[in-house]
Amino acid sequence: MKKLWNFCWDMYKKYEEGINYLIFGFLAFVLNYGLYYLFDNVLGIHYMVSTVLSWVLTVVFAYWTNRTFVFKSKNKDANSLREEFLSFIGARVATELLEMGLMFLMVGRAELNEMISKFVCQVLVIVANYFLSKLWIFKEKK
Repeated sequence: MKKLWNFCWDMYKKYEEGINYLIFGFLAFVLNYGLYYLFDNVLGIHYMVSTVLSWVLTVVFAYWTNRTFVFKSKNKDANSLREEFLSFIGARVATELLEMGLMFLMVGRAELNEMISKFVCQVLVIVANYFLSKLWIFKEKK
């Protein structure tokens, strides 16, 4: 049992960033999807407004988890934090526009199921957000 634990721990440490991104990306997905369901189906808010509201709340959660647990940002001074946060928001705005466009095409034009469309959009957004965060936002400064 100890060997299995050590193997698992070694694999986790080797791929920690990717595993943490998947864990917190999944939690962000669940949060976004759950909030969207709440706003759209429970509160009866239009699907486009529900998409934006769920996005705003999820972005705050995602910034904190990405900064703290995934990419372990070392930025402490106000200028670096501001630049990092604004870059994060800018990237998330871009992927939110992608999601809004896709939701419009899938739900508004193709009349596909809203929840399935939301799932497809979220998968694409999570992948795009990882690469933007890894290659641009939380990239180690030399």
